[in-house]
Amino acid sequence: MNAVDERVRSQLATDLPGASARGEIVAFYQPQIDIASGAVVGAEALSRWFHPRLGLVCPTVFIPLAEARGSIVEIGDHMLNAACEFGVSSARGGAAIDISVNVSAIQLRDGNFAAKALQTATHHGLDARQLTIEITESQAVQNIAAVGDSFDLLRLAGVTVSIDDFGRGQSSVDQLLALQANELKIDQSLVQNCAADSRTLLAAVISFAHDKGLRVVAEGVETPAQLAAMTVLGCDRAQGYLMGRAMPARAFDEFITASRSL
Repeated sequence: MNAVDERVRSQLATDLPGASARGEIVAFYQPQIDIASGAVVGAEALSRWFHPRLGLVCPTVFIPLAEARGSIVEIGDHMLNAACEFGVSSARGGAAIDISVNVSAIQLRDGNFAAKALQTATHHGLDARQLTIEITESQAVQNIAAVGDSFDLLRLAGVTVSIDDFGRGQSSVDQLLALQANELKIDQSLVQNCAADSRTLLAAVISFAHDKGLRVVAEGVETPAQLAAMTVLGCDRAQGYLMGRAMPARAFDEFITASRSL
């Protein structure tokens, strides 16, 4: 469900509170590969809402609603718990991969966010070094100084702080520097535009990120040509349909087992 009318949107807004507790919000996982080796080294947790009457609701529909109506913290907490549990389960199965979780700027307004995130990881037994917190670009980060202090706590524990969707929306170099991120995810709009001028811009961004010691991930890689271009440009990791779509936890476990047998 990508496009909805106002009547349906109103129904979704009414039904969204408590959807996580009812088991309707489910974590899917999209693989992330190390470009040099081709190995699956990470997974991004992505929320899916299976509405009991309306079916699958697209995140681009319900996440903005959750941010506007105050349900995003509930969903964010649920996704963090699911991701940490999945990371521990994968490690027990022999695949100690990195787990990325999207965090809205609204969640970061809670001064205890970092402490709560670390408590969640500890509760599930997840090594903090496996956890990546991705700052989504849908809302501008407010009070960057306070958020930066919070992220200091995360980084000291070994958590990776990632700037998502770099190259569009609210993402900026200023925010990148102020938050002292250690990963940069290049937005798919840049990755999928392989024109010469776009490559020049990408090369500059990637060089800048590497100079600052950041890991660079190319998002939205859908073709071998795009992956080849990102390889030449020096991206460290890649994520997109070419590697695999987001899938339920069990399907991801099967996927990674199959990839390691190749």
